[in-house]
Order: sequence, then C-alpha cells, then structure tokens
Amino acid sequence: MTDTTRPPVPPFTRETAIEKVRLAEDAWNTRDPQKVSLGYTADSRWRNRSEYATGRDEIVALLTRKWNTELDYRLIKELWAYDGNRIAVRFAYEHRDDAGNWYRSYGNENWEYDEHGLMHTRHASINTLPIAESERKYFWPLGRRPDDHPGLSDFGF
Repeated sequence: MTDTTRPPVPPFTRETAIEKVRLAEDAWNTRDPQKVSLGYTADSRWRNRSEYATGRDEIVALLTRKWNTELDYRLIKELWAYDGNRIAVRFAYEHRDDAGNWYRSYGNENWEYDEHGLMHTRHASINTLPIAESERKYFWPLGRRPDDHPGLSDFGF
C-alpha cells in the first residue's frame, strides 16, 4: 500500500485543523478498519489506552477487535489545540456491549502528521464509564454525524 496525500496538510491553520478533526471523526464513524487505516502512514505508531500498534496492519487488527466488541459505536471529536504538524483533540464516544450495556468513553489524543497529511503518531488516553441507556446522547443513524448534531461542547463533555 502506498502513501498518498490526504488534505489538509500541515502546517495547519485553525480552519484546516478543524477540518482534519472532522475528517478523522467521519472515518472512525464508518467503523471500517481498512478505511480508517488509510489516514495513517504505513509505519504509523499508536498508543491506544494500554495497547500499542505500529503500522497499518496492526492498526486494522486493533480497530477490528475494538469494533467487534464496541457495538453501535458513535464518536464526536473536537479540536483542542494545533501547531504546525500537530493536532490535539478531545473526544467522547458511546457504544454498547453484546449484553446491551451502554458506555461512554472520554479521551484526548495527540496527533502528529507527515508532510502528506498522513498521521504518523497517535497517542490516546481514554476513560470508559458505564451509562444507563437513558443517559445516551448520540442518536444519529450509524455512520457520519449530521452537521447539525450537537458537538462535545454543546453537551458539556
């Protein structure tokens, strides 16, 4: 698999950083590990909770395991900060397990991009809390979050 350019590319402005965050959110909301992996360099390095992955094959394996257990996954990301080729985001996602128990996970990610707009480093810190089904906030149809759906700040997350 060869790397291609994935605009927007660094150095990021506020507008292009916000765009990059939304593109990442949209990709993750597909829950398609192969598609998501294409936003990363072939040798990308991840820290995801206590798990480490290097390269697209390991990223695909990690995401496959994730979405096989995190059902009805819906994610919202929000820009926190940016500088040059780095972006920091905060996020929250909701999912259920196969027993019907609901969870909301909150976290922060630090991203570093190459000159082609591919992420080569991702550090994620994530906390997961059980929630009652009545506490859910994300109800859009599976897939891309609608443009008019509230974001993290709107929910006070």
